[in-house]
Amino acid sequence: MSPGQGLAYAVATLGGVGRLRPAPGSWGSAIVLPAVLLGPLACLGLALLLTAAGFWATRRMLGDDTTADPSWVVVDEGAGQLLALAALPAGAGGYGVLLAFLLFRVFDIVKPGPVGWADRQHGALGVMLDDVFAGALAAALVLLARAALPEGIL
Repeated sequence: MSPGQGLAYAVATLGGVGRLRPAPGSWGSAIVLPAVLLGPLACLGLALLLTAAGFWATRRMLGDDTTADPSWVVVDEGAGQLLALAALPAGAGGYGVLLAFLLFRVFDIVKPGPVGWADRQHGALGVMLDDVFAGALAAALVLLARAALPEGIL
């Protein structure tokens, strides 16, 4: 494996997390949960960084195979989960983190509407975009929950 290929693999697997079993996507989502301690702007910035790095790494790893979405590529889950976490207030508690995690995983697995459309796209776009959309939908619901629930619950 060339040095560039090794870096792309490390990014795509989030440092090897994508090789954990079972449910590598859930592991990829869980590994970024501590970022909530950094606050919403940091989560948003990290989501953008992982999205850009994920496009690069996924393109590099998959090459011309535009139909592949291997389970060991979890940078997309990390990016989407960070988007969901960005909707939480600074100092969010465990309930908020759990809600953001569960909503993101449900949208990532069920693939409603725009998430399903993005999943049907080919190459790095399809690999990354479905999780970005799932994260955005989860973030929208987290924001709705924050507006509907008494302050401090999430």
